[in-house]
Amino acid sequence: MRQTNSRISGATIKQYSTTFLLVGSMASSAHIRASGEIYHVNSNYNAIKQSMIAEFALAYHDIPTALHNYTVLAIKSSSTTVKQRALNVALEQNDLKAALDIATHWVVQEPTDVPALFYLSHIALKSHEYELASETLDKILNIDPDADLEKILVGIVPEQPEDREILLDALSNSKERDNPSVLVLISGLEAQNGQLEQALSTVNRALRKRPKVTGFILMKANLLSALGDEEATLKWYDKASRKHKSNLEVRLAEIKHLIKLNKSKEALDKLENILKKWPHEEEALFIAGLTSIDLEEYDKAEKFLVELRYSNQYQNEAYYYLAVNAERKQHFETAKAYYRLVDGSLYTVSRRNMINIFSEQKQLSDALRFLTQERVNYPQHASFLYQAQADILKRMGNKKAAMRLLDEAIKNIPDDPELIYSEVLLLDAYQDQDKLDKLLKRLLEIEPNSPTYLNAYAYTLALQNRRLDEARQYVEHALEFAPEQASILDTLGYITFLQNDFKTSALVLEKAYEMSQSVKIGVRYAKALYMQGDLTKFNHVLQQLQKKHPNDPQLEQLKSLLLPPHLKKS
Repeated sequence: MRQTNSRISGATIKQYSTTFLLVGSMASSAHIRASGEIYHVNSNYNAIKQSMIAEFALAYHDIPTALHNYTVLAIKSSSTTVKQRALNVALEQNDLKAALDIATHWVVQEPTDVPALFYLSHIALKSHEYELASETLDKILNIDPDADLEKILVGIVPEQPEDREILLDALSNSKERDNPSVLVLISGLEAQNGQLEQALSTVNRALRKRPKVTGFILMKANLLSALGDEEATLKWYDKASRKHKSNLEVRLAEIKHLIKLNKSKEALDKLENILKKWPHEEEALFIAGLTSIDLEEYDKAEKFLVELRYSNQYQNEAYYYLAVNAERKQHFETAKAYYRLVDGSLYTVSRRNMINIFSEQKQLSDALRFLTQERVNYPQHASFLYQAQADILKRMGNKKAAMRLLDEAIKNIPDDPELIYSEVLLLDAYQDQDKLDKLLKRLLEIEPNSPTYLNAYAYTLALQNRRLDEARQYVEHALEFAPEQASILDTLGYITFLQNDFKTSALVLEKAYEMSQSVKIGVRYAKALYMQGDLTKFNHVLQQLQKKHPNDPQLEQLKSLLLPPHLKKS
């Protein structure tokens, strides 16, 4: 097995020279340029200047210079901070060779430094240097037998089965192969290879040595669940929760599993027991609140969620679900009051729910006033709020006011494609032809590869029965990004029908109809078959449509294509 110091043989680590960055007169120029001068590293190099050069180089995207300088600094310096920064830069730029060189030198300089060994093993795994990784893991466990090695594997477990086998073999032949931490790593790799029974056996060996480790307990539960043995999984969770009553993570994991199995009542009972022991545990309060809502125990839900109103982590979620809870109780004013307090990622959905309440209360004018004030209070959500107001005006039958509002919005936020598209959807393909053309062109300037906007332009041109070749190009381009979208296929079918390319039209519309089962697309498909002369298939599709949509007036168009029986005879 290769020794760690084999990484520092002459060819591996070089004496680097550095491009010296000259900072020009700051009064006359804000730019920093690299000169042709060379700054040679020597025993008296200025570490501060070297790190400043590296940071300036990073700021101006001169990555080779930054990596070069930080690699030199890491090798020459005894500063842990410098080495960590150098490693971070190398890893951010995915330069594994530089990272491996830095970590190797760090370990040579500090052979018992566990963070340095963690870095080296992580980078060795990422670089597929499995023997070096295994050897380094041995060293970590010799220094700290309880080290959490799972952190080393985060995000870098080998994807290829052959690479996993190499790593498994290296770990299995390691001197520390019976160490519980190594056993858990082996178990994880076995599980990824689909060897679930073997993985369970391996994690059981780790648990015999360290039965209290949370990660080991949860790993066994996950493996039992993956094997499909829910009875064994529930028994294991129950046993672990009773045996480790003070282990909140294990007890919450059991509750989440019960909820996943739709055993919400049992989960809530266990949550209430947890909250007797830990009355301010936020995750438990939050899960208890949501579970109570699901069980229609609304008073309990309110009791749990109110406790989270001042939580840094759960405040917005608490307000949102307090509103949902009040709405379920039909306390609509309370629900609106709570929705008003929601911010963050739940902002838009909370305001949509508020608008629905206003609508049910026949108070759409109040909703408009509320949303106008919201634009003042939350300017960062102005686009969404304008669109919501336009939608309300449209529902109120005031389409012109909706368009005026969107015109104002687009002036204030000119490059927002969602606002532009909202107005596109309001415009009439015939009466507003010029304005539609202008807005659709602007959409494609902003997002030229958006299948939604490409399809909108193509369909608009098809409705207007003009520039069909251009329309076909747009929709074919849209299909490159969304080949399985029925609405886009429908547009292509419609355009090819207008171009008298009935064969292509029928093929495309057949696929669109199979995907959507839309009566509108079905009618177009049948028409394409009729124009192609395939009357047998036309009759078959018509019968299908009549069976699925017996009273749909759109089918009258198809029935009129059938000749009366006495004309067929003649």
